[in-house]
Amino acid sequence: MRKVLIAAAVYNLAWGAFAIIFPMALFRITGFDPLPLYPEFWQCIGMIVGVYGIGYGIAARDPFRHWPIVLVGLLGKVAGPIGFASSVYSGKLPLALGWTILTNDLIWWFPFCVILWRAAQAHQADQHLITVSPPVKPIDPMGRMLSQFGSSMTELSRRNPVLVVFLRHSGCTFCREALFDIASQRQQIEANGTQIALVHMGYEEPTDLLERNQLTDVHCFRDPVCALYEAFGLEMGGFRQLFGLKVWMRGFNAWISGHGIGALNGNGFRMPGTFLIHRGKIVRSFRHATSADRPDYVQLATLPVESIDSIPPTEPLSGPVTA
Repeated sequence: MRKVLIAAAVYNLAWGAFAIIFPMALFRITGFDPLPLYPEFWQCIGMIVGVYGIGYGIAARDPFRHWPIVLVGLLGKVAGPIGFASSVYSGKLPLALGWTILTNDLIWWFPFCVILWRAAQAHQADQHLITVSPPVKPIDPMGRMLSQFGSSMTELSRRNPVLVVFLRHSGCTFCREALFDIASQRQQIEANGTQIALVHMGYEEPTDLLERNQLTDVHCFRDPVCALYEAFGLEMGGFRQLFGLKVWMRGFNAWISGHGIGALNGNGFRMPGTFLIHRGKIVRSFRHATSADRPDYVQLATLPVESIDSIPPTEPLSGPVTA
């Protein structure tokens, strides 16, 4: 990213200097006829382009921190070709002048988009550091993190199999769809002796969604630092996993089905997943290939026959679990 921004800085400074020193050269090369009467306007554009070069040089020092400079630059590089195409269509500019659009704008679209995407991922991943300090010593999140009812995930799994559903942020339409599916299948899930637990990234429970789906009595684990997500191997999603065509199609279907969308509440890049744990061990797992995947919760909640005998029972907890 730094190399791309340094290259953009050098190019913009060179192009801007050329436009200022030789304002008529480009028009002569491209056969512009008649030549502009006011070259000072072109020199002003050269100064603006050169100033962008200084901005890219600053952004190269820390692309994640200075992402607004990259965003403003990308917007200009998108607007430029649109304006040029309009001028060519109206006959005000010759098509030969278009090669400058290729080098000034089009070739930078992809790398600038990648920089902004990576910056957004980094911003989401580090957002919790603003309000939550990382632990001094590593902890076992399954054994130390407590639900709103004061139980750890390990403790719950020692009593009964637990279907642990990791949600995306509560504003996501797929998160809302997942809660609807769980509520619809709850009777079948619990008929097999399996308990349901939810994990989310908010600092507070999504009370309205839980009440709407009659899930207020289900154990919920708040995980704004994504410690449990990391422990279960749920990583940050790629662009196709989060914004691919399949995701958009499924998202539209979920939206028109009444699940809606809401404000971002948590790390929007973190992938969801569903796991069946028994006696502290994972016996079934479903890691989403895309955020649009819709697992069969009843099937996942069924304890495999071989797991009943293969996992040795553990001693009951001797004291309360503390956070």
